Amino acid sequence: MAHSPRHREHIVRTGRRNLAVDIAGAQRGWPVFLMHGTPGSRNGPRPRSIVLHRLGVRLISYDRPGYGGSSRLPGRRVADAAADVAAIADDLGLDGFSVVGRSGGGPHALACAALLPERVRRTAVLVGLAPAGAAGLDWFGGMTDANVRDYGAAEHDVPVLAEQLRLRAERTMDDPGSLLALLVEQMTAADRRVVAGVPIRRQLTDAYAEALRQGPHGWIDDVLALRADWGITLADIRMPVRLWHGADDNFAPASHTRWLAEQIPGAQLHVQPRSAHFGAVEVLPEILAWLADPVERAAVRSDAGR
Repeated sequence: MAHSPRHREHIVRTGRRNLAVDIAGAQRGWPVFLMHGTPGSRNGPRPRSIVLHRLGVRLISYDRPGYGGSSRLPGRRVADAAADVAAIADDLGLDGFSVVGRSGGGPHALACAALLPERVRRTAVLVGLAPAGAAGLDWFGGMTDANVRDYGAAEHDVPVLAEQLRLRAERTMDDPGSLLALLVEQMTAADRRVVAGVPIRRQLTDAYAEALRQGPHGWIDDVLALRADWGITLADIRMPVRLWHGADDNFAPASHTRWLAEQIPGAQLHVQPRSAHFGAVEVLPEILAWLADPVERAAVRSDAGR
């Protein structure tokens, strides 16, 4: 399936690899990188362009390696996202920016915060995951059986994981709605409410189809990276960080974000009652407003003028 023509693909070269980038919103707005979920792509759910303009946000999203239009990077780690974001920022002439990650994109946003402290001004993580082996955390507690199987196989049986995701990716390419239908079967009532509307279902279906147009490799590499050593130290993160989670999330349980809040100095934590995983789509405009805070932008401009 060809990628959706509704999304403009800007290619950034880094070494021998391509990164497919999408830019929306206010051209002169504050730049915010949106890190997509697992699986996901640069054309995933986001506020409409008119909302981004009103917020003063220039939203930049890209396909992680192996997804959509981006070249694969076998063996990649979560930490590698920082170099890719830096390459895109250099291509766009950006010195400072903010970062937000949703679900599997959350750890990648934290990698940018930890490894690009001179450039990342604010960071947000929505329904994110904690690292494997997080002390005192029951990592699989409250998680769907499907996610337990996938993330468990990442550690104990990679060939089984690869085959599971290959079959799921092929079904998605044959029927783009099949992956969303599978997820709906596992959702809590709070998430079913969010995805009941036609626009959000279309956005999710388009994002999954684009994500898997090269095959399952981006998805496989994401799962392996999330369950391996991330290559960062959370205590190194010193800029403002907001952590948001829906209390009823059963894809990435809220206990993960509570654990992250204990590790990141000064992190702001909000666990939303009667919300779950896809509630991150609804709260995104509020989070973007915080990431593009006018006071923060003024401070950056003042520093640049010295």
